[in-house]
Amino acid sequence: MLVSYKWLKELVDIDVASAELAEKMSTTGIEVEGVTSPAAGLSKIVVGEVVSCEDVPDTHLHVCQVNVGEEENRQIVCGAPNVRAGIKVMVALPGARIADNYKIKKGKIRGLESLGMICSLGELGISDSVVPKEFADGIQILPEEAVPGEEVFSYLDLDDEIIELSITPNRADALSMRGVAHEVAAIYDKSVHFKDFSLVENQKQAAESLSVALETEKAPYYAARILENVTIAPSPQWLQNLLMNEGIRPINNVVDVTNYILLYFGQPMHAFDLNTFEGDHIVVREARAGEKLVTLDGEERELEVSDLVITVADKPVALAGVMGGAATEISNQSTRVVLEAAVFDGKSIRKTSSRLNLRSESSSRFEKGINVATVNEALDAAASMIADLAGATVQAGIVSAGSLDTSDVEVVSSLADVNRVLGTDLLYTDIVDVFRRLGFGLSGNAEQFTVSVPRRRWDISIEADLYEEIARIYGYDKLPASLPKDDGTAGELTATQQLRRQVRTLAEGAGLTEIITYALTTPEKAVEFTFNPSNLTELMWPMTVERSVLRQNMVSGILDSLAYNVARKNKNLALYEIGKVFEQTGNPKEDLPNEINSFAFALTGLVNEKDFQTKPAAVDFFYAKGVVEALFDKLGLTAEYAASNQIKSLHPGRTALISINGQPVGFVGQVHPATAKAYDIPETYVAELNLSAIEEQLQPEQPFTEITKFPAVSRDVALLLKAEITHQEVLDAILAAGVKRLTDIKLFDIFSGDKLGVGLKSMAYSLTFQNPESSLTDEEVAKYMEKIEKSLTEKLGAEVR
Repeated sequence: MLVSYKWLKELVDIDVASAELAEKMSTTGIEVEGVTSPAAGLSKIVVGEVVSCEDVPDTHLHVCQVNVGEEENRQIVCGAPNVRAGIKVMVALPGARIADNYKIKKGKIRGLESLGMICSLGELGISDSVVPKEFADGIQILPEEAVPGEEVFSYLDLDDEIIELSITPNRADALSMRGVAHEVAAIYDKSVHFKDFSLVENQKQAAESLSVALETEKAPYYAARILENVTIAPSPQWLQNLLMNEGIRPINNVVDVTNYILLYFGQPMHAFDLNTFEGDHIVVREARAGEKLVTLDGEERELEVSDLVITVADKPVALAGVMGGAATEISNQSTRVVLEAAVFDGKSIRKTSSRLNLRSESSSRFEKGINVATVNEALDAAASMIADLAGATVQAGIVSAGSLDTSDVEVVSSLADVNRVLGTDLLYTDIVDVFRRLGFGLSGNAEQFTVSVPRRRWDISIEADLYEEIARIYGYDKLPASLPKDDGTAGELTATQQLRRQVRTLAEGAGLTEIITYALTTPEKAVEFTFNPSNLTELMWPMTVERSVLRQNMVSGILDSLAYNVARKNKNLALYEIGKVFEQTGNPKEDLPNEINSFAFALTGLVNEKDFQTKPAAVDFFYAKGVVEALFDKLGLTAEYAASNQIKSLHPGRTALISINGQPVGFVGQVHPATAKAYDIPETYVAELNLSAIEEQLQPEQPFTEITKFPAVSRDVALLLKAEITHQEVLDAILAAGVKRLTDIKLFDIFSGDKLGVGLKSMAYSLTFQNPESSLTDEEVAKYMEKIEKSLTEKLGAEVR
């Protein structure tokens, strides 16, 4: 929002430097981006009167004699097509500085001496987008009352200061001069002075010429006035100056008035040429599929059913709140005008303007909200101004449809709550003073008061909003500051943080490299390595399908990174990630997913590189399982592994599900060859563990037990078993013997072959026994071995070799 400081001073009695005002506004809630002046950097630019103007043969140039208030006229060569004798112009004298710090010097053009330069607005640094249409291709013509020799800045308001406000969506009330005036008045405890627009109506009733109707809930109110005998002409200089300083191009007196009202009231308006209407009934409705409209910029727009349109004779004549139609625009031939003021649904306007890339001053205000209490007042003010500037007559009455609630919003609070939230010791008189300055109504007492908030501040609706208003008007700098209370609590890691650190330390100690992958992936990859998939949690408006749903596993993301590296000749890879996966057990559109802490890794390539004394060793299932076992050993947990073919993306013969105390916590296995081919990666082994589930299984740290000074005894046993018996079954049978001095079991050999017989295999174990209180004797160890061998024979049918 650009604010003319000259205009603001007319609305509020303030006389402070613009820099001070900017600082005050920034510290009370509306940030000021900066303060600029159109005249900054310009010098020695004066009013000149063209006394004579003669064409230079065979050129587009003109030799002008210009009166600049000196004893003699100056000869200036000018190429502008609209220069002529008798007009007042802007003249840059020799030594003058114009835009881009360009210095004007005496010179000769086509051999003709030129003692200065007749300037256009563009040459003074005014953007081409705001230069009035009539002067867009030539020089600026000044008003008749301009005095030759005086500086031009005051005639074009170039000596104004422009304050640029950064308006947040919650303070859209400051998107109007009246709103800014209220804000400044509250800051400096001043009163506002708004102009009265007197309106004279003729006898003819507007309702006899036009009717309006609403056919959508997205337009709660629509109003129009009719003006006749309109004379289209350029606006007066003061209005053109004001619009240019606010960044708006002057068009003509009717369109300029609608833009003035937009800036003054914050009320978007549009003017239609009533003579172009094919009917006398305006309907506001949603567009129909296939409808088209040529907008004011000359583009044909294909409409969608969500667009709001203004229609006459069931044909769209404007995109509501965004842009008017070319067929009904105001032209130099317009004599009858329909002025529109309305309230439209902000979401609908934003959707349409964004889709069509038609962002405008009007659409931005409808999107953020407007003051519903001044819709009709703004309409009357516009009609009054057009009557004055264009000689129009105004038909009696406003033609409208719908209704608006313009009553104040009441919010209740108490002094105790205010002081509790702000940490202050304010008195009730302070509260009264704040809301007096804001122009809000107040009733009640310190124990409970009610604030009547006018509709111009539609951002205030709850108690917290009142606290904010009190704080910023009272002064943020006056609020007491205190350090956080220190109760001497020592900071420490949570159990989850400790577990993540332990896992990270072990993973990096095992030679894995940490990566971070996207939590968003494709619907297929989200459930690819999940043995119990849940509902997908989808983004409503994903930028790409590659990042459209929340992941339920981390392996697929790691494989993407692994494939990226393999494609670049990095073949020996060990990658891991600690992050979150998302389980959705409820309604994906209503319920938030459960966030589960997870650890996953992927291994491929060689563990040992080949050299003159080392054979190459490739990653295999047992190497990956060893990383998992090392983790559980570090955490003091015992895991069970069970072969599984549940996960289709993993090799059915080289995959194990992992559980602790019967609770599933993850898997380890080889990526299925078909899946590996799809990712374009070599043989790869992966694992993923549910850290949240593992955290629940962690036991409190055990007190230190003194290391025994008595030696351990080892015995080996070789068993002849059926081929289908697993290592875990052997372990279970050994432990079932109940030998409490047994401290370790290690498998050191597996053999199968024709010599043993079909369907048989040999497994050799090393058993370690130790008594922490005394040395074991051979007789004691022999008894232990006898019990273990008996258990193996009875439970597994093993033959001790």
